[in-house]
Amino acid sequence: MSTFLVVEDEEAIRSVFVEIIQDAFPKSTVLDAGDGKKALEIFKANKIDLVLTDIKMPKMDGVELLQEIRAIDLNVAVVVTSGHGDIDVAVECIKIGAQDYLPKPPDLNKLLSTLQTALESKRTTEAVPATSKRTSISKKYEIVGKSSKLKKMLELIEKVAPTDARVFVQGNNGVGKELVARNIHLMGNKSKFPFIEVNCAAIPSELIESELFGHEKGSFTGAYKQKIGKFELASEGTLFLDEIGDMSLDTQAKVLRALQENEITRVGGEKTIKVSPRIISATNKNLEELMKKGLFREDLYHRLTVIIVEVPSLNERKSDIPLLVKSFAKEFQSDNSLNIKQFSKEAIDALKEINWTGNVRQLKNVVERLLILGEPEISAQDVKQFVR
Repeated sequence: MSTFLVVEDEEAIRSVFVEIIQDAFPKSTVLDAGDGKKALEIFKANKIDLVLTDIKMPKMDGVELLQEIRAIDLNVAVVVTSGHGDIDVAVECIKIGAQDYLPKPPDLNKLLSTLQTALESKRTTEAVPATSKRTSISKKYEIVGKSSKLKKMLELIEKVAPTDARVFVQGNNGVGKELVARNIHLMGNKSKFPFIEVNCAAIPSELIESELFGHEKGSFTGAYKQKIGKFELASEGTLFLDEIGDMSLDTQAKVLRALQENEITRVGGEKTIKVSPRIISATNKNLEELMKKGLFREDLYHRLTVIIVEVPSLNERKSDIPLLVKSFAKEFQSDNSLNIKQFSKEAIDALKEINWTGNVRQLKNVVERLLILGEPEISAQDVKQFVR
């Protein structure tokens, strides 16, 4: 059970936030305060898991409150809300240690997803000795397996995580490249700051620069308000550039400049903004082949690939299938309150015989399908019937 603290000087807004959180997290406790000073008193008297706070408030504003909270507890999750004129201050809050910020009025789905993500981040960054960083990572981000190739990869992650070296994660679709990036972040020195992801393949080319660097109000059609880019949001944390092989050459040039100068300029803006995120990038494409075709900049490639982590395919580590099946089954059955089903040895052997072109992601989907459709003890016949 989690305890939330909502800090907002406008009573009507505060009441709405409290009601929304209570409905979305019914087993949680929600406390509230109308100013930063009262909020600090409540914080000191209770074990708080997440603080949702406004910036402009009487007696003590959100920035001062965040600083006081961070002096007491480095692990509590903090999300700030801001009006349009407070965006620069909100970004400063993230640099101080807030997990995220939400513009007012926040979208309901965005509010709830941000709170959930902040809570998960809090749970995975509890203070632990450096020697046990990997064992402290929550089940959600655990990399499961004991095969020799996986152990080699995990050893490399442990070596590189405590540094600020740029890491390039390479592997086929579905192998878990994002999972690797999150582990590097959580085991590193920036784990208490945001992990910001950008899927370069999912964002239209005309919008990718705005997504990365932000934009000023009126800088292009549809730019109705200022937007803070991912480089800026991740400035003290980690920026994960997924599917970077799909990035256009024009955008590559601007990313290269940002990495060289440690500064960006918002689209339509003139002011340079200092940024210093740790960069982790990933792709399932062969960047060396793209460079030969003139589709990827060689200078950017060398900037990104200080350390290369190769994620093995599932076909290369089939000995991990029993552990993966057990982990996925436990997670799915717990999330869906299903009766526990067992996989027979014959079923596991049958799964090992499959050519896993979709890798770990495909295996997870197959496990869920078998748990829904299979017999109480899942057999090789179930695998044959339900796995295509």
